[in-house]
Amino acid sequence: MDLEILGPTTQYQLVRADDSDLRAWFQSGPVCSLLAQHHISHCGIMHAESPFEIVRAHQSGTFMLACLAGEGVILADGEWKRIRPGQACLLPPFVMNALKCRPGKTWSFAWVRYRESRESRPIVSSLSPVTGPFDGATLQAAIEGLYAESSSKHSPTALHHWSELVHHYVLHFAQPHSTDERLWRVWQHVEMNLARNWTLDELAEIACLSGEHLRRLCKKEIGRSPIQQLTHLRLQRARHLLAITDDKVEVIARAVGFESAFTFSNTFTKWIGCRPSDFRA
Repeated sequence: MDLEILGPTTQYQLVRADDSDLRAWFQSGPVCSLLAQHHISHCGIMHAESPFEIVRAHQSGTFMLACLAGEGVILADGEWKRIRPGQACLLPPFVMNALKCRPGKTWSFAWVRYRESRESRPIVSSLSPVTGPFDGATLQAAIEGLYAESSSKHSPTALHHWSELVHHYVLHFAQPHSTDERLWRVWQHVEMNLARNWTLDELAEIACLSGEHLRRLCKKEIGRSPIQQLTHLRLQRARHLLAITDDKVEVIARAVGFESAFTFSNTFTKWIGCRPSDFRA
């Protein structure tokens, strides 16, 4: 079930790729069709305070949010994560998307929402952070420039540059080039054999690290523990298999490393926001 509580003091700047979204507060945003070249559905800047809350049962694309001021919480990996200035959060497509202000707190953030198909590979990779450090001022400037140009002059050259910058800053966060090579080696091994019953010690051995060192490195680089990252990769593979095959849920559960369909279904529901059968339907 979708929910929107914007509140009387909510202010926002919104740019959309087209006018297909019929929500009333979206209609005030200018259109920049160039966003569609990067499969961006919309982007914007929001200034809100409690009781601001948005819940999307099934977001249709990758979602990035960068905190500019104040603080809020966003639902990621089945739990609420606090986002403060200097931090960003990245959610894969086709999961429940929920964000809200904390009681008595104001919150300003920039966001970018993509529109992706179930069959395509999203911009979220095995090394993409769920949360991490990010200078939101850069993304804010790009969105403000795009908003101003889309609202007035409509220079094709300027619109192209602003839309390219918006996408660039998302990719800079979603596909970091500075990720520790030891983590890249671990998740490359894991993705080739998700059905294996991986342990923390086995993952640490691939990285040539202790289990505790690997845990700290994962938390720093991608905002998840190694076991949480393993679960994330398994569920993303399962989501893809549910979309492109007719395999039974039990078969997919085993293929991605879950011991039982029951455990798989419960984990999928917590992290994605719906049961595997409902996701496929």
